[in-house]
Amino acid sequence: MKTLKDAAISTIINESLKRAMSYTKYRELVAQLVSDKASTGELQNEEMANYTMLNDKRMKRWDKTLKISEPISTQIKNLSSKQTWIVLTESWCGDAAHLLPVMNKVAELNDTIEFKVVLRDQNEELMDHFLTHGGKSIPKLVMVDTETLRVKNTFGPRPIGAIQLVTDYKEKHGEITAELKEDLQGWYNKDKGQSTIAELAALMQ
Repeated sequence: MKTLKDAAISTIINESLKRAMSYTKYRELVAQLVSDKASTGELQNEEMANYTMLNDKRMKRWDKTLKISEPISTQIKNLSSKQTWIVLTESWCGDAAHLLPVMNKVAELNDTIEFKVVLRDQNEELMDHFLTHGGKSIPKLVMVDTETLRVKNTFGPRPIGAIQLVTDYKEKHGEITAELKEDLQGWYNKDKGQSTIAELAALMQ
């Protein structure tokens, strides 16, 4: 039986799904934003537009090159319960550019998973239920039962290895710097999505 909290969250999820888009539509949106020299979100400036342009290139690369091993592919394909995956994101988010293509590739392996993208700033109520240490960190993936909309699991805003990298750097330097952002991009490029694939597969069990 659902609790009142479960019912409230399910209602918010249902409303957000009305504003959701497929990964293909999201990629089309980002491409259009690049053409318009713009970004998603309320803040519109040259910096955000440049982040969006960089992220479009990153997603194109991962869409083409990401590989999932046969054992994990088989594990994901054997999932039988219908799930809807809703990821909160924005076009300027660097982590999202590396992670959304991975989420989409994993979801594509199983017909019972429907992958949807929603914009954080247009879905504040949903975001407020899935904060990270009180912050609106993205991307945030919410896995729900398709029929009941009950939350099964969440993932994000980063895989464990990337979280540790950021935590260690902040403990040493006290803040996020351009150097950390560069180190983080290097971590994602070296990892090639494999940590995220393994973590998503584990959460699906």
